Amino acid sequence: MYGKAFAPEYQGALTTLSVNASLVDVLAAGTERLRAAERDGAAAEVARSGLAVAEAHRRLGNVAEADRAWKASYRAARTAGDIAAMAWALWSGGTLARQRGALALSRRLLALAAELGERGGDVVARGYSLAGLAETGRIQGDYEAVGALHEQLLAEARERGEARHTVWALEGIAQMHRNNGSYDSAYAMFAEAAEIAARADDRRGHAWALRGLADIVSARDGDTDRALELLSEAEATCREMHLVGALAYNRKMRGNVLYRAARWDEAHATYERALAEFREMDEPRGEALARLGLVKSLARLGRDRAETAADLAALARDLERIGLRHSRRMVSAAYEELGIEHRTAGSESGR
Repeated sequence: MYGKAFAPEYQGALTTLSVNASLVDVLAAGTERLRAAERDGAAAEVARSGLAVAEAHRRLGNVAEADRAWKASYRAARTAGDIAAMAWALWSGGTLARQRGALALSRRLLALAAELGERGGDVVARGYSLAGLAETGRIQGDYEAVGALHEQLLAEARERGEARHTVWALEGIAQMHRNNGSYDSAYAMFAEAAEIAARADDRRGHAWALRGLADIVSARDGDTDRALELLSEAEATCREMHLVGALAYNRKMRGNVLYRAARWDEAHATYERALAEFREMDEPRGEALARLGLVKSLARLGRDRAETAADLAALARDLERIGLRHSRRMVSAAYEELGIEHRTAGSESGR
């Protein structure tokens, strides 16, 4: 049995904030509480309220502000000798590093966060940090290494009746199944995640689950209208909560659905808009995926094959630099799909 979803990153005087609170409201409340704590010289409260400020900035796509905020939260936690708060600040920093494509730094920060969470006796901080490590490995495409960790974290979340974390783990495992071509099992997991999130009033988790379901409905069933309906429902939530990153990924998925339906012009426009959103928030992974969709849709619209080949080669190099294995495989598949010879020497997809 799962209880209502809660946001453990809203701490100290901010614990009353709902998991579904608009990020604009979270930022305003967190900033107000942070300033008050700074005036009072309350280092522990500075650390806790600063965490909410960092996370609100990160999810709003304010990368520089998020970077300053998590570091300030860590310094305050260290001053206060609050090991658990130090863990949470490092978790925020590691999550931001992953968002920015700095995957090695993300792993280092999240590993430290998990260690400090355990030392500080904060099982949730430890769990979120391990989840961050699992997600970092998953987006790199290292499924064999992190699959067991996802399953372990899912079991722990189910045992604690922690809805939000259960939803996260289900969605992560579902995404790996989907990427390996196991559409039926992926659909079942996304559907369970959507149901749990709805019952627990976890609107963010529900929106991500709807996005996953839309992908399967489009790729497996060819049901474009239903997929677009699911994405529209998720988009409404993203807009209400100001979930900038989730909105951009939702739009990129809309481009995928339109592309599969051979609606090339609409797909092109959608990918172009998603690309601008990812660039604005400095998210290299999303940017690369949107670029790939844009290159493919332009090719379908009759773009010069040599220009398409050059763009795919540039994408392969960028993905190699970031370290995204699954996305590199997607570029290789694009060469084959578009009937373009891959002449780039030395890259993994070229070999």
